[in-house]
Amino acid sequence: MSEVQEIEELVAGVAAGAGPKVVGIGRLGSGVVIGDGQILTNAHVVRGEQVQVTFADGRAESGTVTGLDAEGDLAVISADTGGVEPVEWAGDEPAIGAAVVAVANPGGRGLRATLGFVSSAGRSFRGHRGRRRPGIEHTAPLPRGSSGSPVLDKQGRLLGINTIRLEGGLIVAVATDADLREHVQALGRGESPSRASLGLALAPARVARRMRHAVGLPERDGLLVRGVAEDGPAARAGIEQGDLVVGAGGVAIGGIDDLYDQLDSRAPGAALELELVRGTEERKVEVTLG
Repeated sequence: MSEVQEIEELVAGVAAGAGPKVVGIGRLGSGVVIGDGQILTNAHVVRGEQVQVTFADGRAESGTVTGLDAEGDLAVISADTGGVEPVEWAGDEPAIGAAVVAVANPGGRGLRATLGFVSSAGRSFRGHRGRRRPGIEHTAPLPRGSSGSPVLDKQGRLLGINTIRLEGGLIVAVATDADLREHVQALGRGESPSRASLGLALAPARVARRMRHAVGLPERDGLLVRGVAEDGPAARAGIEQGDLVVGAGGVAIGGIDDLYDQLDSRAPGAALELELVRGTEERKVEVTLG
């Protein structure tokens, strides 16, 4: 058997085995059956609590969002999966160079299967809401509408959920490690996470330094407030657009991850003291987290 034939059989075999398990989500995405009546997808492809789920054979069912994690960009949908065998989870993290097959059903418009290779493993990436997630970067090209689809190993086992398209055609998938599996199980039980929030849109430190330099202010490390949610926690504490967040909970803020560490260590309703610079004036405010 030639190498080309081996590749053809690999892709065809994985696609045939995984095809019935991969579904279209609304008109915007894809998903994969992970259990009887349960489908895993990205949160950013879900609109509202009800969503149409389209199977590879064309059957369409109405699904209900059981659990949603917007920050982690994951959602579990409950729908009649018609006895479709769920995908098997892979046990080990793939190595760089490992062959993978991405299978998608963009918006229910038919299956797509592409071959690629792991270009980076054990890395992290920023999700749609800014928090870092463990991820797998691979080269299997995918069309629009493939967010939420699975990336699979040669045995057709689930390695990750395709999430972000990078420049150059690379795809980043949320890695389905042990922690994620527990998280997904909780979402399937209806246990959506509740994370503390400030109600701020923030620019990174490099932007803050450039902006302050442009208006003749001393450069400082910190996060520049670009927007404040109306009647949100930060607005109620008196934080304004243009403020520079330089500290939180007594810890200096050099980047967004420093702030997320402080938020993730507190529950909604808890208090967090922020250190701000407004122009040249330094002040402290206490925010009751949303």
